Amino acid sequence: MEKKLFMPEITLIEAITLALSFEMQADPSVVVLGEDVGLDGGVFRATNGLLQAFGKERVLDTPLAESMIAGMAIGMATQGLKPVAEFQFMGFIYPAIDQIISHAARLRHRTRGRLSCPLVFRTPFGAGIHAPEHHSESTEALFAHIPGLRVVAPSTPVRAYGLLLAAIRDPDPVIFLEPSRLYRYAKQEVKNDGKALPLDQCFVLSEGDDVTVITWGAMVKEVLSVGSRLKEEGVNIEIIDVATLKPLDMVTILASVEKTGRCVIVHEAALTGGIGADIVAQIAEKALFSLKAPPIRVTGFDTIVPYARMEKYYMPTEKRITTAIHQLMEYA
Repeated sequence: MEKKLFMPEITLIEAITLALSFEMQADPSVVVLGEDVGLDGGVFRATNGLLQAFGKERVLDTPLAESMIAGMAIGMATQGLKPVAEFQFMGFIYPAIDQIISHAARLRHRTRGRLSCPLVFRTPFGAGIHAPEHHSESTEALFAHIPGLRVVAPSTPVRAYGLLLAAIRDPDPVIFLEPSRLYRYAKQEVKNDGKALPLDQCFVLSEGDDVTVITWGAMVKEVLSVGSRLKEEGVNIEIIDVATLKPLDMVTILASVEKTGRCVIVHEAALTGGIGADIVAQIAEKALFSLKAPPIRVTGFDTIVPYARMEKYYMPTEKRITTAIHQLMEYA
């Protein structure tokens, strides 16, 4: 009888640690750097224990200087290393944008393929943890707009583990967005076998014939809850976790929309210029005549993320998502 590999139930943040540890053990070129990632194990403890396991030459505590962190990571990547750099919160990444856009994203093109930039920029994103606005940003569309960058956002421990392994092994820069609201929300069995999940591919979480609901990151939690309740009403929604926000897996999305004829896109980021708008545009271009109703976006608002007392009014709620689905079902 084949011996079953023990799979402990762990949280999303623990899955991040597990993936980092596995890849650092398997590949000596992988290094971790960022603010407080060593002695303190990271602000959310994503790098807890790595300094003790791999030493200070591979786990580097940096000054509070995001532009420097990005520049160091790019330099390391050009010289044979595979850096995984952490920004403590998405709202802290902006000083590094020049390095990321002007250098990391362009290096392969600029050198005509002579150099690549195999690095990962990790950062928590999203609201819901009662933090100030710079700690609660969802500005993934900024990076999805940039040629040369891949943008990934896992929503479960299993996907966090597999997608982070894939991101570290990718030969080009990856922005890896971790939904802070889900860091310790739930546990899941994760097999520590080093198997990566495919990038650039959506995950169909549940199948249905009535409405396609497309989402990512922390909003997967609300969408799954809505799907369970609507099923009791006889409404079957197909739930798609986009997972890789750039490049988009429109093949999976279009196949679902062509089946259901109705589509809701749910994201925490602000409405204007969000990734949901690009998805709607591509559906209009490629699946217009399959639609039974106009697509609806349920999103955050075009405001700064409010402080803790008001943030629940900013984020898309189950009620707003349910209302949008009911609205679509009114179309024959």
